[in-house]
Amino acid sequence: MKPWLLALVFSVSPFLHCLFAQSKPIAVVGATIYPVSAPPIENGTLLFQNGKILAVGKDVALPSDATRLDATGKIIVPGFVDTHSHIGGGDGGDNSAPIHPSVRILDAIDPRNDTFKKALAGGITTVNVMPGSGHLLSGQTVYLKLRNANSVSQMLFCNDETKEICGGIKMANGTNPMRGGVFPGTRAKSAAMIRAVFVKAQDYQKKIKEAGGNPDKMPKRDLEMEALVEVLEGKRIVQHHTHRADDILTVLRIAKEFGYKVVLHHVSEAWKVANEIAEAKVPCSIIVIDSPGGKLEAAELRYETGGVLEKAGVDVAFHTDDGITDSRLFMRSAAFGVRAGMSERKALEGLTLAGARMLGLEKRIGSLEVGKDADFVILSGSPFSVYAKVLETWVEGEKRFDRSNPDDYKYAVGGYEVYRGEVFNHYQSILQNEGGER
Repeated sequence: MKPWLLALVFSVSPFLHCLFAQSKPIAVVGATIYPVSAPPIENGTLLFQNGKILAVGKDVALPSDATRLDATGKIIVPGFVDTHSHIGGGDGGDNSAPIHPSVRILDAIDPRNDTFKKALAGGITTVNVMPGSGHLLSGQTVYLKLRNANSVSQMLFCNDETKEICGGIKMANGTNPMRGGVFPGTRAKSAAMIRAVFVKAQDYQKKIKEAGGNPDKMPKRDLEMEALVEVLEGKRIVQHHTHRADDILTVLRIAKEFGYKVVLHHVSEAWKVANEIAEAKVPCSIIVIDSPGGKLEAAELRYETGGVLEKAGVDVAFHTDDGITDSRLFMRSAAFGVRAGMSERKALEGLTLAGARMLGLEKRIGSLEVGKDADFVILSGSPFSVYAKVLETWVEGEKRFDRSNPDDYKYAVGGYEVYRGEVFNHYQSILQNEGGER
C-alpha cells in the first residue's frame, strides 16, 4: 500500500470503525432509563444507529436487524458533561501577561493522554477543557467529545477549528491572578484591567462594523481582539473562575456592563448571593469536594450551595476541575448535592443537561432524546449511591469504556501507577477476583 494511502486509512479509522460498528441499529433493553428531559422509564429500551438516538421508551418497536443488548437490572443515564476540566495534558497562557485571549488550549491537547480514559471510566462523554486559572484571562477553552481519536480535531464539536468557534473563553478573578508585577496586585486593579481590554475590544468591533465589509477599511487583524469581539457578540461564552461572594458580584457587574454571556465556576460562596445570581439569570457550575482546603477564599465552600441555588432558581451544573477532583468520581458530586438539599432530578441534570446548556450544546447532548447523540452510561445502581459503578460508557453509539475489560478496568480503579503498562496483569487478576461482579 502506498504510504500516503496508509496514512489516510489511519487518519479516518476512528470514523470508519464507528460507522461500520453502527451499520445496524442497536437496542439496549431492560434497564431503567433516566432520560433527564422526561420521567424515568422502567424496563425501557434505548435504540440508536450511526451515533444518533432513534427511540427511547418502554414499548419500542425494534427493527428486525437490530442487535439487542440486555441491561436488565441496570440504570442508563445520559453521558456526563464536565463543564470544567484540565485533562489532556494541555496548558494555557504564560507569565508574560495576565490576559491571553488568543491562546487556544486546543493547540496543547494530546488526544492520546490517559486522562481521557479516566474520564470515560467516570461516565464523562463531553468535557470543556480549560487553560489554567492563574490569569485574568488565560485563553480559549475547547469542547471535546471523548471519541476514539488520533487527533484533537476528531474530538471537536465544531467542523473546522480554523474558521469556527470551538469553545468558550476562560477568565478568573480572586487570588489566582493576583501576583504583582505585570499581573494585578489587588481585586480593584483586576477588574480595571478586564474593563480596559473589553473597551479596547469594543473599539475594534466598532471599526469592523464601520468598514462594512470593505477590506481596505478593516482594522489590522488582531487575534486577541477577534476573540474578545466573539465574546461581545455572544458567540463565545465566558467560563469564569470565582469564589468569594464579592468576586462573584464583580463578575456579574462586568458581564452586565459589557453584555456578554457568562457561566460562574466554583462559586464557593454562592450561597451568600444566590438571589443576586438568580436575578442576573447567570448559571453556576459548582465543584463539590470531600476534603475542602488549600485556598483561603474557598474556606466557606458548602455542600448546601447546589440546593440553595436550585431553590433560588439558578441553573446548576457540576464539574471536576480535574485534577482538583478525579474525573472517575464525578458521579458522587450529584450524590453530595442531594445529601445537602438538591432534588435528585436537578442533581442528575447537573451532571448532564445543565452542563450541556452552559456550553451551548443542549441540542446535541445532555439528555436521551430522539435525534440527539447516542452518548450514555450504563450504571450498576442508582447514580446517587456510593455503591454504584460505571459499567459502560458509550459515545455516539460506540462503547468507549467497559469495566469488564481488564485494560479499561485499571483506569477505573488504579492510582497513579495505572499508566504503567506492566501493571495490566495486576488489574486483570483483581477483576477476576471480583467473581464476575462488575
